Amino acid sequence: MGLLGILLGLALLMGLAFRGWSVLLLAPAAALVAAGFAGEPLLANWTQTFMGGAAGFIAQFFPLFLLGGVFGKLMDDSGSVTAIANGMTARLGTKRAILSVVLAGALVTYGGVSLFVAFFVLAPMAHAMFRAADIPHRLMPGTIMLGASTFTMSALPGTPAIQNAIPMPFFGTSPWAAPGLGIIAALVMAATGLWWLDYRERQARRAGEGYRLSGAGGQEATERAAGDSVVREHAAVSGEFDPAEIHRGEHGRSEPGFWTALAPIGVVLVVNLLMTAVVLPRMDTGFLADPRWGGTAIEAVAGVWSVVVALFAACVAVVLLNRANLPSLRATLDAGANSAVLPVLGVGSLVGFGAVVASLPAFEMVRDQVLGIGGGPLVSLAVATNVLAALTGSASGGLTIALDTLGPTYLRIAAEQGIDPGLLHRVAVIGAGTLDALPHNGAVVTLLAVCGSSHRNSYLDIFMSSVVSALVALVIVIVLGGLIGSF
Repeated sequence: MGLLGILLGLALLMGLAFRGWSVLLLAPAAALVAAGFAGEPLLANWTQTFMGGAAGFIAQFFPLFLLGGVFGKLMDDSGSVTAIANGMTARLGTKRAILSVVLAGALVTYGGVSLFVAFFVLAPMAHAMFRAADIPHRLMPGTIMLGASTFTMSALPGTPAIQNAIPMPFFGTSPWAAPGLGIIAALVMAATGLWWLDYRERQARRAGEGYRLSGAGGQEATERAAGDSVVREHAAVSGEFDPAEIHRGEHGRSEPGFWTALAPIGVVLVVNLLMTAVVLPRMDTGFLADPRWGGTAIEAVAGVWSVVVALFAACVAVVLLNRANLPSLRATLDAGANSAVLPVLGVGSLVGFGAVVASLPAFEMVRDQVLGIGGGPLVSLAVATNVLAALTGSASGGLTIALDTLGPTYLRIAAEQGIDPGLLHRVAVIGAGTLDALPHNGAVVTLLAVCGSSHRNSYLDIFMSSVVSALVALVIVIVLGGLIGSF
């Protein structure tokens, strides 16, 4: 009965979340269903186990959500994201429209701009580029997804994306874990996705198919999506930015130059690297062992601290470089801060659901089945993160649930078998970023709405450019990691 309860809870969570119900209600309800079938006390599971898991996640990662939201809003209102996108367009031209959109999305999201901020800026630009190049509108979502939500979120070392941050306290790693394997994975994802999109473009041209936009597009579609409550609920567990805040604040009347707009992204990466490699290793952090500071060690917090300092420095850089383009700084900062609240609570609720499931006696059977998957710990870890990301529709939620329940076990196995924790980190992050892009994923639903497209018209290209490309990269990383180790 316990296993049946877990499956019913997951079905409830998946089914109603896909229909736009709030995960803040669904997650505790699903957890109580699972606990009820197991004969466990309901109120204790809700107030102690569920809330304990959710609170632990929020306590650990809310600074990243907060600063990520503020940084994204500052970059948006200052015109920096638009300037970067337009700069890539000007340099590559309409003949390379797909490549321009992919690289523009990659630049801004790798530098820490929220995925959803990128969607709302890139979509109008992509409409203009695709119209000028006469490329079918249906290819837009797959193109934006490839650039903004694949290799920059999970593979490229140093990215401040929340997915890349989540494994750090579990494995004692940094954002730069397994850098060589991460770069190889990123190249594989980008190459596979671009090959598919180029093939689809050539296929469309042979058939005489052009832009052909039907329905809302451009700014009209983005405005509609920003005010859609269903889109907002889907987005709540898929990123660090609440779409309802995208048009709050006040945009500047001009755009900064391309290199000025790009500078804060450079600040994120440089400060992140310096904190990881130079500053924190030289600090005296023995005080962290005191119960006052949680009785922890620098290895458990170094990654989060590095990203927090990097994002804060980048926020300061945006303000200093673009003060004239931020006419209402307070409103921009308020909107950025507010944008972090619903996403962190949404993901935290998923983590709370995972905490309840992990506490049930039936979960021991699930854990044993996962650990017993053939191919070794790297394969079983990849399968676990894939499955949980697919079920929850959230890379960050699925990844946290997997590591909350199985992280210590994998770390122990890695120590016994001489596996570098950095390799576990990279496999887990890439694994979570594969099947999370199924049709019910919040980023997919949001992107289709922003682009004015539909699952029927565009999901195949999203699947090939984000799911298949990531799966290919994941297999290569596991094979190389198993043969050579982490590098």
